[in-house]
Amino acid sequence: MDYPTYNPEQVQYMRDELTAVGFKEVFTIDEVDQYLNKSDETVLIFINSVCGCSAGCARPGVSAALQNTKIPDNIITLLAGQEKTAIEHIRNQYLSDYQPSSPNIILFKNGKVLKNLERIQIQGLTADMLSNQVVEMFNMYCNKQGPSIPAQDYNKLNFTINCGSSIDML
Repeated sequence: MDYPTYNPEQVQYMRDELTAVGFKEVFTIDEVDQYLNKSDETVLIFINSVCGCSAGCARPGVSAALQNTKIPDNIITLLAGQEKTAIEHIRNQYLSDYQPSSPNIILFKNGKVLKNLERIQIQGLTADMLSNQVVEMFNMYCNKQGPSIPAQDYNKLNFTINCGSSIDML
C-alpha cells in the first residue's frame, strides 16, 4: 500500500467524478497488468491529477468523450500522488518512451500505446476541446458501443474545476 501524498478525503471527489462515468479504479501493479495484458481489447488509462488547471478540464473532457457511440473496452483510472507504485510501473513498463505526466490520457491495445495525451497537450484546452480530441481517438481505435453511462445519468453530473494547491499534503 502506498503512502498517499494528499489527504484522501480531500481528493475523493476527483475519484468520484470518474467512477460516476464508468471508470474502474485500480490501485496495484497486478490490476494494471491484468487490464493491459488483455488480448485485442482497448484500455483507456486516465492518470488523474490534483492539478486543477489541467485535470480540471481533463476529468470533464474525458468523461464527456465517454458519451460517444464508440468507447474503449476498458476504462481505468489511478490518481497521481496516491497510487504511486502502480503509476510508476505504468510509466516504466508501458510508457518508457514518454515523460511522466499527470494528468495523462493513454489508449492501449495489447499492452501497446495507441495514443497518449500528455499534460502538455491538455494544458490550455477547454473540456470540450479535449473531449473532441478524445472522441477522435475513440472513433479511430475503439469498437465498443457507447456511451459508458446513460445520457440522463451523465447530464446529472457536475464536475469541479479548482486549484489543487488548496489540498492538504500528508
